Amino acid sequence: MSAATSKGSMPYYFVPAPSRHPAMAALGLGLMILGAGQWVNDQMWGMWVFVLGVLTWLATLFVWFRDAIGESEGGMYSERVDVSYRWSMSWFIFSEVMFFGAFFGALYWARAFALPMLGDIDHQLLWPDFKAVWPTVAPGYTASPTGTVEPFTTMGPWPIPTLNTALLLSSGGTITIAHHALLAGRRAKTIFWMWVTVALGLTFLGFQAYEYIHAYEELNLKLSSGIYGSTFFMLTGFHGFHVFVGATMLTIITLRLMKGHFTPQRHFGFEGAAWYWHFVDVVWLGLYFLVYWL
Repeated sequence: MSAATSKGSMPYYFVPAPSRHPAMAALGLGLMILGAGQWVNDQMWGMWVFVLGVLTWLATLFVWFRDAIGESEGGMYSERVDVSYRWSMSWFIFSEVMFFGAFFGALYWARAFALPMLGDIDHQLLWPDFKAVWPTVAPGYTASPTGTVEPFTTMGPWPIPTLNTALLLSSGGTITIAHHALLAGRRAKTIFWMWVTVALGLTFLGFQAYEYIHAYEELNLKLSSGIYGSTFFMLTGFHGFHVFVGATMLTIITLRLMKGHFTPQRHFGFEGAAWYWHFVDVVWLGLYFLVYWL
């Protein structure tokens, strides 16, 4: 949202006309799920269905966002819509907190309860070679009773994770500078620091891609590397996806700034994206200490 109209110039709450966008987005997601499910089961036609679903979904989002931006710039959104957007974004971020909380909880449960339980005297009778250690790897064994987990090396905090931490913390500072510049009406400064923020986010993703290549090719660390590998890739992978989503949001907001959208008084589209980006930063800090250091 970029601007709200004055009181009395429009109805209390703007209600858009019936739209095909939700149905089309659901169709695209359905095709993606169907195609992906068949693709991983070696049905090559699933790949084309998946691609069709992705294209349908992206095209729908483009048109949907274009319409929403047009409504905002057309002065259709009142103060009540602004409040609605703020609550919606707040609940969305809360749901994301719960999402990551589930994975952090799985990591905690595996380390504090599952491993000690599997290493107690009762389970030693069943798996005498099992070693209840974290990470689930040590010299000469992989803590896999049946040998199904190949030997691997754990990922340390240096250098890439620490560099990525510096990148994300810096990006939190640059987007804050951009926000203050927007409040002061300095649009050029806002745009500059927004592009810096986007560049920092993309650099983070580049480093993470390199880290994954290093993990697979040199450390033999994979998603199948026991509970350590699964929690490592689930947490870092989903966080990387959220960084991608956040960088996409910031790119769209920056392009809108270049078109003259948003004012110092009305710019929740900017604020919502900034909230999300700060959330991504906070999640990474927890991930950095709990996954790479402990």
